[in-house]
Amino acid sequence: MIDTTVFSEGYRKVWARLRHKGVRVWKERVLRLMREHGLLSPHRLAAITPEYSHDGTITAELPDRVWGTDATEAVTDQDGQVTVFAAIDHCTAECVGIHVVKKAHRFEALEPIRQGVREHFGGFSGGIAAALCLRHDHGSVYMSHDFQSEVAFLGILSSPSFIRQPEGNGCIKRFFRTLEEQLLWIRRFPDLDTLRMALQDFLERYKQSWILQRLAYETPAQARRGFLLAMPSAA
Repeated sequence: MIDTTVFSEGYRKVWARLRHKGVRVWKERVLRLMREHGLLSPHRLAAITPEYSHDGTITAELPDRVWGTDATEAVTDQDGQVTVFAAIDHCTAECVGIHVVKKAHRFEALEPIRQGVREHFGGFSGGIAAALCLRHDHGSVYMSHDFQSEVAFLGILSSPSFIRQPEGNGCIKRFFRTLEEQLLWIRRFPDLDTLRMALQDFLERYKQSWILQRLAYETPAQARRGFLLAMPSAA
């Protein structure tokens, strides 16, 4: 009977077809016989366990030691779907740079990093950010030659997260969740310029007013000031 069917079917449908032909048999017996003879229909394979599991921490003990970068999406009435690139400090949870653009590519992905380097390292030149490590995923914009070359030029160590383990870049993803829930999902934006101004306003409010549990309920700005005050004065 199975040889006459035009589909690869599971035991329930085989059992039903047998009943249509007047063959009365228990459904469980059909399952057992088909399993024993390798006749069950194909099924999804179990998920492949990543070789390197994420079992540590990604937060940093000092500011400007580890940044994370990624992208999310937003929608405007005039420009449709756009891409928001951002970078965040893994210690203070500050957003060190943000950039929104209609067409996302590797050079646009660099803009938040450029903003953060200029503000927190005082310029933009070869090796200026040698103390910094940059966490990102394996997206094509981040693994591209141009992105990696500019990061290396600044002295930044590229640190891709493990494949299929988004928690390795969890700091920026948590920031995006806040950004989406507090701004992107609750407001309409007529065009790209309006969204760009809204993002800058949100960044300042987030920096000065958004408290985080892991920072002992301080804001990112308060956390940075605390770390700077605790650092020994330069001789």
